[in-house]
Amino acid sequence: MIRHFLVLAATCITAYTLPACKTIQPLPAGNDLVTVITMPSTIKTGGPVMLTFTVTNPSNKELKFLKWETPFEGFRNDCFDILNNAGELLPYHGIMAKRVMPPPADAYITVAPGQSTSASIDLATGYRITLPGDYSVEYTASNMSGLKKVNKISFTVVQ
Repeated sequence: MIRHFLVLAATCITAYTLPACKTIQPLPAGNDLVTVITMPSTIKTGGPVMLTFTVTNPSNKELKFLKWETPFEGFRNDCFDILNNAGELLPYHGIMAKRVMPPPADAYITVAPGQSTSASIDLATGYRITLPGDYSVEYTASNMSGLKKVNKISFTVVQ
């Protein structure tokens, strides 16, 4: 019991005293940003695999999200889980950016009430999607960007 208390106390002290732990501001309670990823259901082998990432603010207040690890900055880190029809995770083959904390003001994107903003990215530039078959895509960098409500999609690669 004392051990659990000490671990909890150390975690709390660390989280509130290290400057890097205070830098990413959590989105306010009631954050209503909704993200929808879309792409063609059928892709030709060897062609681009274009995904559109749209963030919508259905609330009545201005909301922000961190663009790091989203298509709004291009591939700077692995931010998607792409599974083939055998359920195997495709490895990410892109750059891995290191970040300086805190994020600068221009690292955030503001979405006005009732508005949307979109970015497109070619998944083939970060993942080797070369074989025909069925694939699924899921956004996995919610902890960095703060975008929690994101759908999962599927597509098929054909010859």
